[in-house]
This record gives sequence, C-alpha cells and structure tokens, in this order.
Amino acid sequence: MKKVVAFKVLLVLALAVASTSCKKSSSSKNSSRATGWNINDRDGGFQYNTDFKEQETSPGLVFVEGGTFTKGRVQDDVMHDWNNSPNQQHVQSFYMDETEVTNAMYMEYLDWIKRVYPPSDENFRAIYHGALPDTLVWRNRLGFNEVMTDNYLRHPGYGEYPVVGVSWIQAVEFANWRSDRVNEYNLEKAGYIKRGAKITDVDSEQTFSTDTYINAPTLTYGGNEEIINGDGRSKRNTRTDADGNETGIYATRETGIISPKYRLPTETEWEYAALGLSEIRSYNLYRGRKKYPWDGQYTRSGKRKIRGDQMANFKQGKGDYGGIAGWSDDGADITNEVKSYDPNDFGLYDMAGNVAEWVADVYRPIVDDEFNDFNYYRGNVYTKNALNEDGTVKIVTSDDIVYDTLSNGKVIARNLPGEILQVPVDENETYLRTNFDKSNEINFRDGDRRSSRNYESFNDDEGVDGEEVSTTRQMYNSPKHTITRDSLGNIVREYDKGNNRTSLINDEVRVYKGGSWKDREYWLDPAQRRYFPQDMATDYIGFRCAMSRVGSKSKGKQKKKN
Repeated sequence: MKKVVAFKVLLVLALAVASTSCKKSSSSKNSSRATGWNINDRDGGFQYNTDFKEQETSPGLVFVEGGTFTKGRVQDDVMHDWNNSPNQQHVQSFYMDETEVTNAMYMEYLDWIKRVYPPSDENFRAIYHGALPDTLVWRNRLGFNEVMTDNYLRHPGYGEYPVVGVSWIQAVEFANWRSDRVNEYNLEKAGYIKRGAKITDVDSEQTFSTDTYINAPTLTYGGNEEIINGDGRSKRNTRTDADGNETGIYATRETGIISPKYRLPTETEWEYAALGLSEIRSYNLYRGRKKYPWDGQYTRSGKRKIRGDQMANFKQGKGDYGGIAGWSDDGADITNEVKSYDPNDFGLYDMAGNVAEWVADVYRPIVDDEFNDFNYYRGNVYTKNALNEDGTVKIVTSDDIVYDTLSNGKVIARNLPGEILQVPVDENETYLRTNFDKSNEINFRDGDRRSSRNYESFNDDEGVDGEEVSTTRQMYNSPKHTITRDSLGNIVREYDKGNNRTSLINDEVRVYKGGSWKDREYWLDPAQRRYFPQDMATDYIGFRCAMSRVGSKSKGKQKKKN
C-alpha cells in the first residue's frame, strides 16, 4: 500500500514539474532558444515581432491556398497550338485581386501622379502621359465606338468596369505604385510616419518608396525628418541604446508591418486561381478536366432559379455579343461591371470573360516542367540596389529619371524620384552559383539561339548530289524594328524588312489569359494562353494584381503544439 501511495506522489510531482516546464516554455517567447538572451529588451539587443500571427489580407485581395494541379489543356486542341500540353505543377499560397482593376482604381493612380508630378511641368509631362491608358483602342474602321473612346475611362458610369487600353508595362507600374501606397498607409497607421503626410506633404522630391524605407529610411520623403519622425512615436517600439540614443523609430521587415509587394500574377498562379479547385474532390476534375472557373462543362447555369443564364461575359457567336435583349442575355455587349457574375470557389470574379488579363510571364510555346515544377515562371531578371562611392544606396532624383521610347512611339518613365536605382546583378552574386548564373534568365532552356536549340530548314537550292541543302536557323528570330528620336524630338522609325523572319515571339511579348467580351467560348478555358507585345494595349485586355503569401501555407490555422 505504501508503495502505491509513494508511486502516486511521485507521479503527481512529475506532472507538476512537466506542467511548470510547459508553462515556462510557453511564456518564454521573448527568450532566445539560441542564446537564452532576452528578445525585444528595452535596453537594446535583438528586436523581433514575436507576436506576429499571420499576414493580413491587403486591400482588394482574397486568399488563394496553394496546391498541386494539372496546368495546361486536356481538351481537344482544335487550334493545334501545342503550346499548353498538360503538366503537373505546384503553387505556393498567394493572394489575388477579387476583381479586375477597375477604371476607378486606375483613376486614383492617375490622380496621384498628376498631383505629385504635374504634367504642366515639362520635366514631368512624360510621366503622366506615359501612365495614361490608350483610349483609342476602342476605335474600329467600320464601327462607331466613339462613346467608349470619350467616356469609358473617366465617366462614373464605367467606374466599376475593368480598365482596358493598359499595356503590360503600365500594369506593372500600377502594381509598384499600389505597393508603395499601401505600405505608406500601414506605416502611418502604426505611427511611424506623420499622419496625413501622404496627401499634404508629398511632392516630386518628397515621395515614399517601400524599398527606400527598408534600405535607407532616413532618405524617405527626401530626408524630411518632420514626416519620417512625425506623429505617433508613442505607438512605436522605441528604445534607448547604451549611448542614450533613441532606436527603433523606423519600421523594419522584422516588425511584420511592411507587406510584400503587389505584382502581376504568374501564368501558373493565374491558371490555378481561375480553375478554383478548392472544392473539387472528383479525381478526373482534379487531374485537369475542369473546363471553366465554375463546375460543369457548359457556360449556362444549371441552378433552378437562374437556369439558362450565362455564367460569363463573352461573344456567343458571330454578331452576338450579349444575346437577344431581354432573353438569354449575358448582360453586356462590351465589358461589364465587376462582380456581375458569381465568383469561383476562391471568391474570384470574372476569371473567364469580361476582359482577358495580363500575367507576368514572357511567352514561349514550351513550358519546361522537366526543369521546374514549383512556382513555374519565365521572366526572371535579377537586379540589385545601385550604390554610391561611400556605400550608400543611390536614390533617384528628378535629374536621374530614365525615359524609354516604346515601339509605338510612346514615352514612359522607367523610374521615379525617391526610388532606389536598380542595376543588373553581376558576377559577385552569380559566381559559383548553381541556381542562376546571370541577371537575365528569360531565355533559359527556351529553344532559342541562346540555348542552342536550332531547327533545320531545307532550301530550294540543290547540293552537289542533287539533294536539297539543309541550313540551321534560330527558332525565335522575330523582326527587330527600332524607334528613336532625333535632336528635335521627332520619332525616327526603322522597320526590319528582312525576309528570313519566322516568328513574332521575342523577349518583349507577354502572356495573357482568359477569354474576354470579344472572344468566343473556346478562350474561356483557363488553360488557354496567348501573347501580345508588352508595350501595346487593346480594348479586351485588362489585369488584376497578386501578392505573395509569407508564413504558413494555410490561412487561419494555428501551428500544432506538443
């Protein structure tokens, strides 16, 4: 009996010790498991956000949990493109705009540029004009579309319609601007930036750039300390170092306040998100036989209350852009207001129809899944921050703005004041690396001259034995037009009139996905892929933004604890 009692006592003591140990472990999140030192000590030392739960969803976005899917088309290839053969890919979790970027959203961007870089100033005129959508895309030689040319972008009647006439380059610049404005607001809300400065104190020499704030916070807003060290210091994690100097007055990545950047989705992300596989459990559908963003093989709804209604905005036949008025109508003849149709299982609207959408990738007919099947993307160009002679980052000023003349003669700004000048990576970053070896990796294993994959072309000339002569030609030898400006600013165009050009594919054509109001049902399949020059625009291509997910793959799920 005594032995039993003694055993019970020992068991209770052991449980008590284990409980104490667990409590100590759970309450020691501010104690380093590496050194035992205190983290976030008021007297200085290592500072880190140990209370971070998960990434907050930024404005306009919805969460897309990543996974494995079959990219490419498994339906009959009636066009014989052979540019989207099925291949299995895995996508990390990310965020995507629930709708296409609308006219109202883009007009906010134009308004900001107009205030900060007034086009009335000759030094900045090209910045604003370079950001303007091409409203002339609505014109048709045998059509009367002037009402869209004059009104579609700016009239409030079209405010919630997807913006069009935007080139791939302009879409990328919008995403960069949006990243800075959201992070600027986050920092203001957390008390790191003077309240209201983003409206009242900003001009061409006092702007906010996320990269500048991270790398050289004192140079943000042109070094204006009144803005950088403005209101709300009590909300910050301020500390005093050994010399009595205040530290921690600038937010870093370790605070978790600065979100990843808005960007264009990759082609793989876009296709995965459009399929909306989150609720699919059927093996055949999972393996890639899901034809549209919604369930089923048809474009009309099978639900009892709305049976027969079209599920998307697309061209139903020759001369039929909406259906018969009042019956069997998809509700639009051109584009339609976003959220006019049901979202897919990820909560994304118009992933088929309305407008086709730019994605980040450079177009190639092949998808090299043999080399990579994880977050597949073609278009990497790696850069780094330019440095001054004293080792500090080089900030772009009004005198450093670089302008490019595009193939259509339009002039755009490649950088803006307040940003960090970017330069290509060099051998200091690539030496003895196995994962990349140069700054521009667009042409890696893509079948062009760089990768030495050539094809044979037989000429009409005969050889010595009477046989046709075989010559080797490059696969992607598109026309090389040049456009420059003379000393007076006049455009000088030089066209490539060579007869041996066999392709329009080059490093400046980008993929666009999804069917549009102008496309037939065939193009609604998320697997379809087409390409268009990155500096040109149409009346049927728009875009939406994406953002990478940091941290856990699943949203809202706590880590398992022992």
